[in-house]
Amino acid sequence: MKSSKSARHADILARITEQPSLRVADLAERMGVSTETIRRDLDELTKRRLINRTYGGAVRAPSTEPAIGQRHGLFVAERERIARAASARVTPGALLMIGSGATTTHVARRIAVEHKGLTVLTHSFAVATVLAINPTITVIMAPGAYLASEGATVGALTIRFFNEFSADLAIVGASGLTEEGATDALLEPAAVYGAITARAASTMVVADRSKFEKLFPARYATWRELGALVTDAAPAGPLAAALERRQVEVVVA
Repeated sequence: MKSSKSARHADILARITEQPSLRVADLAERMGVSTETIRRDLDELTKRRLINRTYGGAVRAPSTEPAIGQRHGLFVAERERIARAASARVTPGALLMIGSGATTTHVARRIAVEHKGLTVLTHSFAVATVLAINPTITVIMAPGAYLASEGATVGALTIRFFNEFSADLAIVGASGLTEEGATDALLEPAAVYGAITARAASTMVVADRSKFEKLFPARYATWRELGALVTDAAPAGPLAAALERRQVEVVVA
């Protein structure tokens, strides 16, 4: 059975995280399409810097996203605007779950300045650190294996921890946003974000415009599962249509 282009791209990205190289012929047979179609798919993903093309196939890109330390220095003004808008949506006394990431850390810093009496569950050391300036906010750290590139815990223990709670609001970032939902460059953090999303009454994605129409290997939530997007510019095209179709509130900071 033939698959759609978006489904093929997601499958290719998922497979290339599990093995270092892929062959055109194998992918064509797996997906029920021609080798020409697969070559076009690989060319498109290469242009988006998600993979590297080789003769007869593709290999994993050296890096799909900068490490957390590098990301903190990017889009600072945009993230500060997003943080102000996101913080304004936090209700008094709420129990929050906050995922790792540069933008979520900006949001946490703003929350620490503007709110009192919150309880925050997080797996991000940066988020916990910036919240610590406010003694009225209770911060509970998730256990797990430490992933240095994200400054956060991940793995089965982390997911089990979040599954024990129910939050009023989850705040998560994303490596990419497409019409299908929110995606991340790394599989293990994505699994944690998925758990956070599942355990919250509502979920707010905080992401700047550079994430629009970018697809990464791990989709952790569809727009059906996400209540709001706080960003610095109005989405357009297929992404905007998907957000409207799923009635996702878009807040442009």
